[in-house]
Amino acid sequence: MRAVVQRVTRAQVRVGEELIGRIDAGSCVLVGVAGGDSEPDADLLAEKVVGLRIFEDEGGKMNLGLLESGGSILAVSQFTLLGDVRKGKRPSFVDAMEPARANELFERFCARCRELGARVETGRFRASMEVELVNDGPVTILLDTRKAF
Repeated sequence: MRAVVQRVTRAQVRVGEELIGRIDAGSCVLVGVAGGDSEPDADLLAEKVVGLRIFEDEGGKMNLGLLESGGSILAVSQFTLLGDVRKGKRPSFVDAMEPARANELFERFCARCRELGARVETGRFRASMEVELVNDGPVTILLDTRKAF
C-alpha cells in the first residue's frame, strides 16, 4: 500500500455539493492499494501513519505523533498513487488492486487507525471527489509498505 501523508491545519472532501468528511489539524492521507497487498499491509500502514512524529512540540521540533498533537485523519482512497508512467505519458494502473478488494483494505486501514485511537474521516470510495486542504509546513511524507520503513 502507498500513502501520501500531509500535515494539515484543515482538510475536507466533497462529492458534488455534499461534504463527506472534514478535519481540523491532523493528517490528510491519500491511500493507494496495490495488487498483492493484504491485511498486514493495511495494519502496518495505519500504525505508521498514526505514529508518525510530524507534529511540532512546544519547542517547534517535529517530535509529536498524531494522538499526542490531538489531530485527526482525513483518509481518501486514491488508486492513481499506483500510476506507472515509466513508459509514455499516459499512466498505467495495472498495479492497482481491483476495486472491491481495494475498498476492503482501505476500510481496514481506517478501522485500524481508529483502533489506535485516531479520529478518522473519509472520502467516498470510487466517487469523484474534491479534496481541499491547507498543508502545514508544508510537510508531506511518502509511505510504501513494500519498502522498508
